[in-house]
Amino acid sequence: MAEDNNLFDAPIPGQSLTAEPGARPWQQPAQFPTVEEAFEFYVKRMTDPKINDSLFDALEMGTPVTAIAEIIVQSGVMEGKHTIDVSIQILPVIMELIAYLAEEMEIDYNMGMSNKIDQDIIPESKIALVVNKIKKQKPEEENEMPMVEPEAMPEEGEEPTGLMSRRM
Repeated sequence: MAEDNNLFDAPIPGQSLTAEPGARPWQQPAQFPTVEEAFEFYVKRMTDPKINDSLFDALEMGTPVTAIAEIIVQSGVMEGKHTIDVSIQILPVIMELIAYLAEEMEIDYNMGMSNKIDQDIIPESKIALVVNKIKKQKPEEENEMPMVEPEAMPEEGEEPTGLMSRRM
């Protein structure tokens, strides 16, 4: 049977903003306001065999522990289980809990933090080369910062042109 793709059944733009204040779970007081209470909730939930199977399947497929833990705590915030503050504080604990469970089941896991971004790191050898090059250029001014030429100011006879120029 063909799918019914009626464009008129789509939500109206801005419809999500028309809900009554406090109608969403995350707009209510948190069910577990402290890190300890939220941790107890997650320990009971993650040691449940029904959830363990899908968690271990995700780990075996190579999903990073960081991604799984972030999804778990974000869904907890959306469900109103705890606040965003608690999720930030409990995230590393949840990651360690997932790693512990994976080790107990002898599953190889990826923490997701081993990938280093080398594009922002400048090797010390390159820094030393640049410093030596600058010292060779101006040996008499070792401790002074290089002077930067000021931008050329327009001559007083020139009037600015263009649509947004000021008239004096």
